[in-house]
Amino acid sequence: MSASGGSKAIIAAFLANMGIAIAKFIAWFLSGSASMLAEAIHSVADSGNQLLLLLGGRKARKEADAEHPFGYGRERYVYAFVVAIILFSVGGLFSIYEGVDKLTHPHELENVWIPIGVLLIAIVLEGFSLRTAIRESNHVRREGQSWVSFVRHAKAPELPVVLLEDIAALTGLVFALFGVGMTAITHNPIFDAIGTLMIGTLLILVAITLGIETKSLLVGEGANPDDHAAIVRAIEAGGEIQRLIHMKTLYLGPDELLVAAKLGFPHDKALGEVALDIDTVERRIRDAVPAARVIYLEPDIVRREAGVPAPPTDTIVMPSSD
Repeated sequence: MSASGGSKAIIAAFLANMGIAIAKFIAWFLSGSASMLAEAIHSVADSGNQLLLLLGGRKARKEADAEHPFGYGRERYVYAFVVAIILFSVGGLFSIYEGVDKLTHPHELENVWIPIGVLLIAIVLEGFSLRTAIRESNHVRREGQSWVSFVRHAKAPELPVVLLEDIAALTGLVFALFGVGMTAITHNPIFDAIGTLMIGTLLILVAITLGIETKSLLVGEGANPDDHAAIVRAIEAGGEIQRLIHMKTLYLGPDELLVAAKLGFPHDKALGEVALDIDTVERRIRDAVPAARVIYLEPDIVRREAGVPAPPTDTIVMPSSD
């Protein structure tokens, strides 16, 4: 993901959420709708989340130093995980609390047309924000890749986070419109409480999804199967080595992949030739997968005992597709 593309989607979402949050708070104050209060808190949480994503992107650009020799790329994962926690606690749990409180202490809504009007306008604004996120995501989403796969396997966390937030925001607005609208039609405030509980449940589910996916990035993910296969082909393409003994990959940050491999060379090849061959292989890897910026290739001698065939190349450990 390009930094400019991710930032554009984040800023669009931030501006939309701040304006919507102010309008929702006014509508809640004038109507007393718990659904509107839940949605206002949701928008405030989303606005804070977007600021955290921007901060994480800025910190990730710090140069590597002695304490962090591989750089600060994973700062983006840390802040994305914090976003999931905020969405769960500030957004989801608060909405559940408000819904339960409204169930136990129901009261009629006032000036119902105000929250309904705000919700309709908010749906339009959130739609524009989601459209921006989809457009920017399409720049990096592989052809034919499903949206579920994109969210699950994207190494840059910003766009998946904004996508899920915008989808949750639109769905939450529909829930709130249902609660306020049904309350206005039936004069039964229970529907407002139900809408609030639906919003809270939605936010908790989204937060759990974000938390699981971001945790996987924090723990450390390797190259996706396509990039892994491309690296293997790049290593084996030139015929410099007898075989690839093993290889491991790890994302140091969304845009920086570590590749470590042990290469089997003929026992009689001169050291100078081996060094030149390794340099050639490194160039091919970087051409095949530009994100492979940190490469460690260890030369070894292919050993074969008498009567024992060499292990086949398909014993290389492939990454999980999860």
